[in-house]
Amino acid sequence: MKLSTDRIIDAGMATFAEVGYQGLSMRRVAERLDVHAGSLYYHVRNKDALLALMADRIARQAYDAGSAALAALPEGADWQARIEAQAVTLRESIRRHPGGPILLADGPKMLSTGALSLMERLLVTLRDAGVPAGHRIIVADTLLSHITGFVLQEQSESPTPAVGHQDVADLHERFPMTITEAPGHTSDEKFLRSVRLLCAAARTTIEPGAAHDGPPGCRSLV
Repeated sequence: MKLSTDRIIDAGMATFAEVGYQGLSMRRVAERLDVHAGSLYYHVRNKDALLALMADRIARQAYDAGSAALAALPEGADWQARIEAQAVTLRESIRRHPGGPILLADGPKMLSTGALSLMERLLVTLRDAGVPAGHRIIVADTLLSHITGFVLQEQSESPTPAVGHQDVADLHERFPMTITEAPGHTSDEKFLRSVRLLCAAARTTIEPGAAHDGPPGCRSLV
């Protein structure tokens, strides 16, 4: 099969999933494609360029998924519903790729147009909600950081230690609130509640009458 940029990105994504950022190299990608490493440079100039292309692919997939979710919202949906649609589809998109959160987090620094498009759309949504200019970038960056961090935790393969009944009792005695109030929600429920909490925080920055849509007050967090 003819070598192409898309095939190199495919191989880069598969290699990244196996060996991570530090292990990724053009040589490893070439080995996966069964070609000489030098032939890759006709399509992708170096590892940094490959990482940027990988990040851009994930971000563009997330952007397209977000566009579909936004189009499916009922007419007159408020700004929080639009934030939730973008957040949910972004999480779903990046967790399909091992290492997706890391690539997305580095996307803006790599000047990935896909990642920048995600940020731009969030900023427009917040502007239309009435969030002041001085707060918009902080809110958008906090949302994106939260989503990438949430997926990083979901993708973590850290071993779970064996815990006996006495261990649980000891922990409950030492950390009663932490153990008792540990949420029993599914991961999806926990994610949506966390996004709504961030929306509630963002709403406090909106001056009365500044929001372009929806009534005052944040939607129920349950």
